[in-house]
Amino acid sequence: MRLNTCKAFYRTFKTLSNAHEVFGLFTTHRLLNPVLINQKSFVVMSTIADNSMKIIKIGTHNGTFHCDESLACFMIKKLPSFENGIIIRSRETNELNSCDIVVDVGGIYDPNSKRFDHHQKTFDKTLVDIFPAKNPKIGNIKLSSAGLIYAHYGHEILARILDWNKDEQRTDIIFDMVYENFVKEVDAIDNGINMYQGEPVYHIHTHLSQRVANLKPHWNEKETHEILYERFLKAVDLCGQEFVECVNYYGHAWYPARQIVMEAFNKRFEHDPSGRIVVLNVGLPWIQHLIQIESENNVDGQIAFAIFPDHDGWRIRAVPISESSFELRNPLKAEWRGLPSADICRISKIEGCIFVHSTGFIGGNQTIDGALQMARESLQCKKMKNSDN
Repeated sequence: MRLNTCKAFYRTFKTLSNAHEVFGLFTTHRLLNPVLINQKSFVVMSTIADNSMKIIKIGTHNGTFHCDESLACFMIKKLPSFENGIIIRSRETNELNSCDIVVDVGGIYDPNSKRFDHHQKTFDKTLVDIFPAKNPKIGNIKLSSAGLIYAHYGHEILARILDWNKDEQRTDIIFDMVYENFVKEVDAIDNGINMYQGEPVYHIHTHLSQRVANLKPHWNEKETHEILYERFLKAVDLCGQEFVECVNYYGHAWYPARQIVMEAFNKRFEHDPSGRIVVLNVGLPWIQHLIQIESENNVDGQIAFAIFPDHDGWRIRAVPISESSFELRNPLKAEWRGLPSADICRISKIEGCIFVHSTGFIGGNQTIDGALQMARESLQCKKMKNSDN
């Protein structure tokens, strides 16, 4: 019965497919070329026809394509209710009205009816408008269709990619990082927002919008509906691949590092009563995490040194005043800098010293106890200088 139904459904679709264009409408499945479809491959779509025979339709505009709706369509298809949906590209009102969800076209923003356009004159939503508790610096620019889908479905999409519960705290932490470092750039470029107004409003991390634009036919190339649709699908794949890579990085590399830094931060008073030295049990990217964690705990600028293992002992790293600055909160002692190891040991009266960089930003010791002594001595030196002033 199901195979017969599928064959009938295929014959209907084939009739439309042979025409290539019906009322400006094209359809596609994520596994199929939108035009080159045959009965064997059509069986893959039979899951769409189960029970009610309802085809789930994702609508966006036809014609030239952009990064925001390409990314939006990929994200939508990561949702269980839309993963077998077909993408319809059209500006015809009747066709769009028949879609289960519409992005980047239609002139309507209404989450209840799953309409997500951002081109209307009255639209000015930002991520903070949807999540008022978010830090304004993270979501302070107008959303594109990508940002709208991410705002309303991002937690569920991230949880599905990472195989987590969407209500976990870590999902919300990753949500912010992926928006700030991936989606925000797409929103800003699509809305024509200047990057600089004194401080950067956003940062370019991927150049994804330009690479999507590079997929469009050149001015002297043939441009048909079929060609545009094929290029659009490539754009969806490109956006999707990089989005998943970004999510996996923040979920499986960035977040575990944050947890290690958080543990070291919470144990900082175990190593020195000042609480200004953190000891990490492994070498990893830590500066961004430490500065964020300080801010979250209202102790900005307090940690002076991070100590972590290296191949020949332990490193003492002075913390910079900001993530992108070379200026240090508390460098290692000036009289140790650039000296041979034996001289550092003699002057400091600390055993196992390996080196101290000429700028005082990093040093080494053979043991963790020696590294802690070097950090404490440098803290005391800075304290004495401040009291003299």
